[in-house]
Amino acid sequence: MYDYGYYGSYYADSAALVGVGMGVILVTLFIALAIAILQIVAMWKIFTKAGEEGWKAIIPVYNMITLFKISGLSPLFVLVYLAGIIPFVGSLAILGITIYLNYSLAKSFGKDTGFVVGLTLLGPIFYLILGFGKDQYVGSHYQSNSTPNVNQ
Repeated sequence: MYDYGYYGSYYADSAALVGVGMGVILVTLFIALAIAILQIVAMWKIFTKAGEEGWKAIIPVYNMITLFKISGLSPLFVLVYLAGIIPFVGSLAILGITIYLNYSLAKSFGKDTGFVVGLTLLGPIFYLILGFGKDQYVGSHYQSNSTPNVNQ
């Protein structure tokens, strides 16, 4: 007599495994969507604090251009993100420009270097802190350092 139950349990186990995999994918997508929405809300608040229109946070590339402007950097730095197609060197370029952007953004709101580390490692949380915190936009530190003081 042949035991057909063995094959049935094999396919049942693989179906359960596919179901678990789909569940993991759906939970991951839900978490990613929640983080993206929080990031948009945080950038909206940061933009309005800096005197920009909040709707600019919704448009994917334009929000980065606006963020570079708020930070006092040239919007052309956005083109560095195109270097991501170059293996290894592109990743280093993106990491470098992101850290530089975070440094400039933190200084534009009067924050110190520790906040730059937070922006780099835990971006969505620190963007929310920057957007909903008490800190005011003080302007680009590059512009304030380069302007000569005529009263001296």
